[in-house]
Amino acid sequence: MTLVYFSWIRETIGKSEEEIILPLDVTTVSGLIAHLKSLGEEYQAALAKPELLKIAIDQEYAGPDNSIASASEIAIFPPVTGG
Repeated sequence: MTLVYFSWIRETIGKSEEEIILPLDVTTVSGLIAHLKSLGEEYQAALAKPELLKIAIDQEYAGPDNSIASASEIAIFPPVTGG
């Protein structure tokens, strides 16, 4: 699965995307975020407030309980601001 990071999430983690093989028990968006936060300080900092993040599974927005089982790409966005 490909993970794609945008904006300050990309800056904090230090990469724009990565290929990852997840443990079998990581099956939802919230499980993915929890797993990523266990990978190091940069992930913890970037994903500290998961309730503010926007997640897209194969280019469709998803919530924390959505399954990631068949996903080929998951994008993680910070909150969007505008005015």
